[in-house]
Amino acid sequence: MTEPFRSFVIFAEMRTGSNLLEATLNGLRGVTCFGEAFNPYMMGWPDKDELEGVTRAEREADPMVLLNTLFNKPGHMAGFRYFHDHDPRVFDAIMNDPLCAKIILTRNPLDSYVSTLVARETNQWKLNETEIPIPATVTYDGPEFRDMLSAIESFQMRVMHRLQVTGQSGFWLGYEDLRDAEVMTGLAHWMGRSDVGRLDPASDQIPQNARELSDKVQNFDQMQEDLGQVDPFTLRRIPNFEPRRGPSVPSFMASEAGNGMLYMPVRCGPGPIVREWLTASGGLSKDFTQSSLRQWKRKHPGHRSFTVLRHPLHRAWTAFGHVLTQASPELRQMLRDIYHVALPADEALAEMPQDQKVALFDDFLGFLRRNLNGQTTLPTHPDWASQSEVVSGFSRFATPDMLIREDRMADDISMLAAAAGANTSKLPTLVPEKMPEFLLEKNLINKAKAVYLRDYIAFGFEDPA
Repeated sequence: MTEPFRSFVIFAEMRTGSNLLEATLNGLRGVTCFGEAFNPYMMGWPDKDELEGVTRAEREADPMVLLNTLFNKPGHMAGFRYFHDHDPRVFDAIMNDPLCAKIILTRNPLDSYVSTLVARETNQWKLNETEIPIPATVTYDGPEFRDMLSAIESFQMRVMHRLQVTGQSGFWLGYEDLRDAEVMTGLAHWMGRSDVGRLDPASDQIPQNARELSDKVQNFDQMQEDLGQVDPFTLRRIPNFEPRRGPSVPSFMASEAGNGMLYMPVRCGPGPIVREWLTASGGLSKDFTQSSLRQWKRKHPGHRSFTVLRHPLHRAWTAFGHVLTQASPELRQMLRDIYHVALPADEALAEMPQDQKVALFDDFLGFLRRNLNGQTTLPTHPDWASQSEVVSGFSRFATPDMLIREDRMADDISMLAAAAGANTSKLPTLVPEKMPEFLLEKNLINKAKAVYLRDYIAFGFEDPA
């Protein structure tokens, strides 16, 4: 006979109704949902740095301490909400535990996306019936939405696959189910609480954005046109999406030069330079989905695809620059507070002298090594993921015909263009970006090699001179 569940996890995403589900479950005697317990930026809920006696520093050092603390409550059923960008180090432990009930909460991703934009605009993340929602309109960003969609779909497929291979089952909920007392009662019974006669949904939270999408999205017509690239019939159930869309596909770019050239960029590489070259070579197509890229490939027999690899030290420096100028303030604060990268206050970042930046970059490399080794709460960001892992991800959709090293970019891309049938004599000159000389310190070279040893071995990178 199957043992009863002892704990639970709610797999959800932002603006899917997980706060309401948490409040409903917390209405059960002997059941506690501890918020987003493994959100890298907080401990369960905003402005908390401790959860059940475990500090953020202790969670950072070993997340299993917090997981065991939450779940080791005899006679009590504890759980938490877990999103795709939460601490990846606990995922396996959760999925491998058959006594942990898996609740999978989904919502129409477009509704979630727009709701997230509105919440950010108004700073209203939860409402009770005494509060008045602030009306706001937001702008739909197609590439941003598809990136979000790809990340969520990939995570949901991963959860579903792990449930299948471990012989477990989950309880699937849609956003619309959360205010259905019969469904909530069924959930309680499935969790082992057959003593519950009826579980009413929590009544202390109200829908925040009840207006029509056309009233909330400024560029509604543009959004409708853009959504034509996404199969609308699979928006409701993410696991039924076209299988395993590579999250990098929306970043691919294509030129009409010759029979066509497809660029598969690695983040923090020479992307802007290559993009300019592609545009000048024969127009640029971008914002692909897996479906639209397949159509492009069919229409361009004889095309060639490529990516450009940057030296790991140079690429790490570029990623550090993105952290200083493009990352969220919350990420920079985590680097200060948790990972010992003593960045100055945000308003002073632009005034930093070069020698201070280089010293902080040294510390940043230390963080990268821990992050790539799975020793941090933060998931690995595409800006600094190993290039070997990125290229491996490409192969889920298509393997590039050529891996070009940045220092040989001008010669190799010309050769590839000729193979694609382009008139190379009419193509613009491609000038690669040189690695800054101040990076050629022995200490930085050695640290970068330790961080990206896998890339050094896979692609034959040498120490820069």
